[in-house]
Amino acid sequence: MKRAAPALLATLAAAAGLAGYLYRELNRPYRGFTGEVFVVIERGTSTREIARALAARGVLEHEWALLVARALRPRAVLQAGEYRFREPAAPWEVFDRLARGDVYYHTLTIPEGSNIFDAVRIISQLDWIDAAAVEAVVRSPALIADLDPKATTLEGYLFPSTYFVTRNTPAEEICRMMTGEFRRVWASLGADADVHETVTLASLVEKETAAPEERPLIASVFWNRLRRGMKLECDPTVIYAALVEGAWDGVIHRSDLARPNPYNTYLYPGLPPGPIASPGRESIQAALNPPETDYLFFVALPDGSGRHAFSKTIAAHNRAVGRYRRGIREAKRQGGSGRAPGEPGSREDH
Repeated sequence: MKRAAPALLATLAAAAGLAGYLYRELNRPYRGFTGEVFVVIERGTSTREIARALAARGVLEHEWALLVARALRPRAVLQAGEYRFREPAAPWEVFDRLARGDVYYHTLTIPEGSNIFDAVRIISQLDWIDAAAVEAVVRSPALIADLDPKATTLEGYLFPSTYFVTRNTPAEEICRMMTGEFRRVWASLGADADVHETVTLASLVEKETAAPEERPLIASVFWNRLRRGMKLECDPTVIYAALVEGAWDGVIHRSDLARPNPYNTYLYPGLPPGPIASPGRESIQAALNPPETDYLFFVALPDGSGRHAFSKTIAAHNRAVGRYRRGIREAKRQGGSGRAPGEPGSREDH
């Protein structure tokens, strides 16, 4: 026993030394990269493969450090996803992030007034999303059909907001988040109105003005015209009709005004068949509660503010149109675009 004591002590000392070394290595921050690096871990990737990938990108100095952490925490589940590393991190910290699923979130912003064509373009900019997959989802009303049985697509219901998505978020789930946000906003308004008609009108309001304070007045004009059986003559619906037919070139032509498309409110009375864009909360509120006015017309102001002149009679409206056209001609003489800020498109009479 006396002879065994030195050997036992030596073994214990070696074990203590190894434990101390492992403790220091597992808790020593390391950074073998510059800037920031992203590491994508697919589902089913083994711990050894994860360690190899992290070491290859300079997140870990030694692959074995992650394997030791795994041995010490055998029940932890390392989560798949995309991880961003910017600062030096110790192997324990890296392992803990993977076990927590502290994945990187991409920011996705859908502006107010975006239509489904815009949404497909914006969502498919995420490099793991295929545009065809987004197209298939937005062209089906499945995600909103229970709330709006008259919907034929998701137009109007991809609520404009900023969303945070991970690399594992598929196109359908992204669209579900957006329609889910619409449901939340709609419920919060406590509206006792036809959702299809309301969102359709709200989308016209959204597209017609860049000035938020004008939305209620725009809505009142449309409601007044609807009650009188007047055509809405809304330029954004003409643009949408051209978009649907793949004919929009950035300018409203006479041929667009005569296009026999049900979205063309210059040709067909009443509301268009459905929304032409996704309205924000304020435009929906304006459509639900427009003020009582006698306005029947509006046209852009010639000052380039994006605001409008509202008129009760055709004579007053024609005078406002004359001022607008003179302002456009003056802008062209001064080298401008001939388009008032906030206008969806300039109209050329040809």
